[in-house]
Amino acid sequence: MKIVKDKIEISELKEMAKKMHGELVKLMVDVEQGIIAFDAPMHSDLLELLIKEEGSEPKDLWGINIHPDKTGDDFIEFDSMMNLKPALGNRSRNVEDTVVREKIINIINTIITK
Repeated sequence: MKIVKDKIEISELKEMAKKMHGELVKLMVDVEQGIIAFDAPMHSDLLELLIKEEGSEPKDLWGINIHPDKTGDDFIEFDSMMNLKPALGNRSRNVEDTVVREKIINIINTIITK
């Protein structure tokens, strides 16, 4: 598992996708710290890593999938069991809040270099 605070090349994610799930890489995004964790088979492992290593708050952590061979709206998939946060108004696996989605997109676009 890895935590990235600055940059990661899309080529590294493409290689990881081949080893992990074939077409995607699971990521956990801390929308307050602007960091990501990846390289684990489950979003829950990444959530635990960010809480333990970075002091992340669960309310700030959102699970996504990156499809490194896709572009546009197909590049990021906002789907994870970790996104079920009824106390925050998120009642599905998706990231329903458009403000949170925009934060995630901005963080991903800043960290992942294509």
